[in-house]
Amino acid sequence: MKSIKDILKSRKILIGLFFVLILLLILSTVANIFFYVSINKISTTSISAAKNLIGIDLTAKEQKMMIPNLRRNLRSYETLRKYKLENATAPALYFNPALPGNRFEKKIFKKRKFNPSKIDGADIPKNFEDVAFLPITQLAYLIKSRKITSTQLTKLYLERLKKYGPELNCVVTITEELALKQAKRADDEISKGIYRSLLHGIPYGVKDLFATRGIKTTWGAAPYKDQIIDEDATVIKRLEQAGAVLVAKLSMGALAMGDVWFEGKTLNPWNPEQGSSGSSAGPAAATAAGLVGFSIGTETWGSIISPSTRCRVTGLRPTFGRVSRSGAMALSWSMDKIGPICRTVEDCAIVFNAIYGPDGKDLTVVDIPFNWDIKEDIRKFRVGYLKEVFKRDSINRDKNNFILNTLKSLGIDLIPVQLPSYPVYPLSFILNAEAAAAFDQLTRSNRDDLLVRQERGSWPNIFRQARFIPAVEYIQANRHRAILMQATAEKMRDVDLFVCPTFRGGTLLLTNLTGHPAVVVPTGVDKNGNSTSITFIGNLYEEEKILLIAKAFQDATDFHLKHPDLKILFKEKRGKDE
Repeated sequence: MKSIKDILKSRKILIGLFFVLILLLILSTVANIFFYVSINKISTTSISAAKNLIGIDLTAKEQKMMIPNLRRNLRSYETLRKYKLENATAPALYFNPALPGNRFEKKIFKKRKFNPSKIDGADIPKNFEDVAFLPITQLAYLIKSRKITSTQLTKLYLERLKKYGPELNCVVTITEELALKQAKRADDEISKGIYRSLLHGIPYGVKDLFATRGIKTTWGAAPYKDQIIDEDATVIKRLEQAGAVLVAKLSMGALAMGDVWFEGKTLNPWNPEQGSSGSSAGPAAATAAGLVGFSIGTETWGSIISPSTRCRVTGLRPTFGRVSRSGAMALSWSMDKIGPICRTVEDCAIVFNAIYGPDGKDLTVVDIPFNWDIKEDIRKFRVGYLKEVFKRDSINRDKNNFILNTLKSLGIDLIPVQLPSYPVYPLSFILNAEAAAAFDQLTRSNRDDLLVRQERGSWPNIFRQARFIPAVEYIQANRHRAILMQATAEKMRDVDLFVCPTFRGGTLLLTNLTGHPAVVVPTGVDKNGNSTSITFIGNLYEEEKILLIAKAFQDATDFHLKHPDLKILFKEKRGKDE
């Protein structure tokens, strides 16, 4: 029989549960009231104000008729928001850069053997530190011939990452334990005659938006700085299969914009008073500074081209749908692309060869081979140039003349071409709308306040204003995009590729919207001491042509052979301390 004490205790528990239920009922009622109030805030007054944001005229009768439908839409939004969407979840709609009538099939593109340059010999420089600046082709020879081990090379890059990484602010995580393990495995395999690829034993770094199992993937943003995604991105897996050694997760502008992340700005190793540009800020800076053998970046609207230019390295932005984005942060499902940032053009070809192709996860990726043959006769390629753009670029006239004359000296007949006369910049809100969807939860939770940059042109404001882009206008913009793609294809019908001054003529946004591949090659500095580059843009899925022409140009110059004097980093630091 229960004691009086036990009975009283049971009653207290029941009373407590009763009050909890009452509290939950009150909270539910309040939530419903707030929702009802928000629903009923939709009136002809709010519609009249909203119509000015989208530029349409509506009569009072039309506005009144819309109210029940708008309230129903809002209820639908609220219902769907209860179901969590991961950043990795792609829309059911897929962008395809190939136009109707253009068939890209395996029977048209026959896979051939990858044929790189033959490196008959390479010696270790007298100053061992200079090994850090050698291209992949020479590093591969040294490792395969066992003049140097992967472990030695990995330790060299780890030391440089620790020494110079903090000064450039280009490193998020040094993956030392994993790197030494992968390097030892490479050495063991090579000693047994097992040679996976030209990347076997080569240390590299990745932009910190690629998932790496057991290692933080921060996306450069404070709200995600402790995030660990329990998988390896496809690119990480493929580089591991090729035998490459991951030494670092490198900085990126927060959520893939600019060169500012949650620990500050990533610097240009050539000029520490400048940022390294972005958003592949860390990969470009680390590659230029000899902290990695090569790196992997991404581009949506200039994020490989821009930092590669600023840091005077070579970058390849492949055709849209060439490299799987599985395990990579999504920003814009119809514009995101993955590509290598290296010291030379051929290095880009070697890395691209290891990472391209379908994986059965990213359904935008096509199965079209990449045929790199160093013996290909580039004189048979039809090379265009934006004559009017070169002509208008008076600031760099001497440099541009040098570039064109160098190409002509290689036996290339340059063909004048023009880009379509069509409004390109107005289509840029396609990116904003997709990015706002990718980070919808960040905006609605107000955790976007944690991002370092809070200016008008920064993500928090862009995400918020993008919510006012009507779905109809987003679709209409993509219809205009289709017309732009067709017009661009028409302009490129008579050439295999064209060359243009980087950031001139509106090519950057245009070709990111159309999905065309591009390779950017350093060309020194302008009259003001700012880094310059030249861009080669090719037809869809024809990366080998732009890379071969770019390599021929690069081999005829010496801009890629120079590297920054990193002593300036410590001079800058002393100056600030004083």
